[in-house]
Amino acid sequence: MKVLVPVKRVIDYNVKVKVKADGSGVDLANVKMSMNPFDEIAVEEAIRLKESGVATEVVVVSIGEKKSTDTLRSAMAMGADRAILITTDQGVDIEPLAVAKLLKAVIDEEAPELVIAGKQAIDNDMNATGQMLAALLGWGQATFASELKVEDGAAVVTREVDGGLQTISVKLPAIVTADLRLNEPRYASLPNIMKAKKKPLEEKSADDFGVDITARHTIVTTEEPGTRQAGIMVGSVDELIAKLKEGGLV
Repeated sequence: MKVLVPVKRVIDYNVKVKVKADGSGVDLANVKMSMNPFDEIAVEEAIRLKESGVATEVVVVSIGEKKSTDTLRSAMAMGADRAILITTDQGVDIEPLAVAKLLKAVIDEEAPELVIAGKQAIDNDMNATGQMLAALLGWGQATFASELKVEDGAAVVTREVDGGLQTISVKLPAIVTADLRLNEPRYASLPNIMKAKKKPLEEKSADDFGVDITARHTIVTTEEPGTRQAGIMVGSVDELIAKLKEGGLV
């Protein structure tokens, strides 16, 4: 069984993001970039499926600028077998629907039985690509997975929902999106990092697939989050109740 995993290059989660002075976007100059954490979890799960004998090949795909090769090499250092990079305009983060269309084109060529994706990217928090991809393919989907088993031609997935945990079974081929508690990704060893440099990495462009990646939305402005207001101390329960009433909370 072939497993395909989309991965995205994003600002490292430890970096404090700064907004450009003109509000046109986020400042990426000299900023550390890394693999989207949810995608890293998806890669780890695919590798575990291969190690358990369920999967035979793990293919990682990234869509973005040339520098995304570093992200793909990181995935291959973890244990992925090969990679595909679909290049787009430098510095342009394309929208989820365009990403889903490009991934569909790759899936049509690669014919995987299972796609494991991160539930969302931490740079835009769209949480839409996996669902759109399932709709375009006409495949079953299981989102927010905290546990995954493949058995009898189906993916049995435990999902995190508002009411607790939900277990569903989706017939393969299927799309699964990884939540935070699905697993803990491994660290790549130095020998595996060296081996990853020799693993095949195929480069294509969005034009090769005939997919229109023109943006349908325009970013009007980008702002820093508002600062939290300082709290106040009250001397008694009666004063607290009075303050709550004044604030319209009661």
